[in-house]
Amino acid sequence: MAPPRLDRRTFLRASGIALGLPFLEAMIPASAAEAKKSEAQQSRMVLIGQPLGMYAPNFFPTKAGRDYEASRYLKTIQAHREHFTVFSGMSHRYAAGHFAECGLFTGVPSEMIRSNDIKNGISLDQEVASHIGNQTRFASLNLGGGDFVWNRRGVRMPPETRAIQVFKKLFIAGTPEEEKRGMQRVKDGQSILDDLGEQIKSLNRRVSSTDRNRLDLFLTSVRDAEHTLKQDEYWSKTPKPQVKYPTPTTEFNGTQLIERSRQWYDIVHLALQTNSTRVITLSLGTQERPEIPGVNLGHHDASHHGLDPAKLEQLALIEEAEIKVFGEFIEKLKTSRDGERTLLDRTAVFYSSNLGNSSSHDNNNLPIILAGGSFKHQGHVAHDTKKNQLLSNLYVRMLHHMNIEAKSFGASTGCVSEI
Repeated sequence: MAPPRLDRRTFLRASGIALGLPFLEAMIPASAAEAKKSEAQQSRMVLIGQPLGMYAPNFFPTKAGRDYEASRYLKTIQAHREHFTVFSGMSHRYAAGHFAECGLFTGVPSEMIRSNDIKNGISLDQEVASHIGNQTRFASLNLGGGDFVWNRRGVRMPPETRAIQVFKKLFIAGTPEEEKRGMQRVKDGQSILDDLGEQIKSLNRRVSSTDRNRLDLFLTSVRDAEHTLKQDEYWSKTPKPQVKYPTPTTEFNGTQLIERSRQWYDIVHLALQTNSTRVITLSLGTQERPEIPGVNLGHHDASHHGLDPAKLEQLALIEEAEIKVFGEFIEKLKTSRDGERTLLDRTAVFYSSNLGNSSSHDNNNLPIILAGGSFKHQGHVAHDTKKNQLLSNLYVRMLHHMNIEAKSFGASTGCVSEI
């Protein structure tokens, strides 16, 4: 009799948290063919945020539906129009200016994201990673910069800002001595956590119920760290994937906006292609003057245009170039096979900003493109630009793409039905 099989998404649930199981024989498909099929059918998600919005008249089509006429910016990605949906009239209904960056991917109620008063929740990428992160070397990647990624306790998770270091972490094997030191750090960490757990058990017997609740929250963090260490131990013994891509030697700065964006997109593509992770957040953009032909203003200066025609044209050149390089990324995913489908078919790619109008620091009517994935793309889905649809309702749909049966996320009131 064949042994029972376990889904790799099986979790142990205890103390209000879910612990992903380590790799077990029961999780291995019955044959090599089934293993290949299982690996090929895993969904991915990429969240791309940039902090200075998009000039709405150049971004949004004027007509809703599939047969819209492409706007100035969308003309640069016209070849992929069957593979993405543009949304207008969506936001989190914040009124926090640049501070709303903190809530772009958390979608918590508006009273939790206010200028100088942030009380955040978990971001979409971390919610997904909590369900499937144990299946890959890296549960998630937080790249580029920004304040987009937050854990379940509403604590900001710092991004990795150096592309060269990220590439090495993903694809370059360490020396035997480096690997030995890495294993020792894992063992040391496990020893510390074992000792800490015993101390907390002892404390629990001597403190009030209120303090026990506080200790339980702390113990949750300890368990999360312990789980991460177990995963690190497994992957430290697994060879890193080899890629046919030159190791980056240049760290591009803010003035090299397009080159830097292209480098990050290449690394994201490789990480998805090698199944190193299935959840990535990428922050792009610059405050400086990018090296783009015809541009002689800083991006921030141009974005605060006050409807000055000269500044608007400078801004258009910058944003047009940003969308064009985004289109190059979509093309890479589209031409990469993943089993019987393309990597783009497997990957939900979300592109947006925390600002709808950077000139007035307005957080409404955000520029949104959702590409790839398991969605039935509809061209341009237009909601009321004054009374916005909650963006968190789209996030619920994106969780469904990741095979997560979520009924809500952030401040959602439902799930978008258009796609």
